[in-house]
Amino acid sequence: MVRLKVKIGPKGQIIIPKILRKKYGIKENDQVFLEIREDEIAIRGPRSIEETLEWIRERRKIVGGREARLGDLAEVDLEEEFED
Repeated sequence: MVRLKVKIGPKGQIIIPKILRKKYGIKENDQVFLEIREDEIAIRGPRSIEETLEWIRERRKIVGGREARLGDLAEVDLEEEFED
């Protein structure tokens, strides 16, 4: 396992080192995913089209198959993680 120490900026921002952005294909204005785990936060790079579509399908199941309204899916994900 490799550990890197990075600083948190005043607005909670972190800088992902260039070597890691290049390795994981993260470019400026890309979106990354934060995966909340029991005792850590993992940053996941951009997903493939197939993974993104599957992620959307799974979230639609959670909101009952209807078209999601703004904010529906974000609330579901965070609430699932922190309900315990």
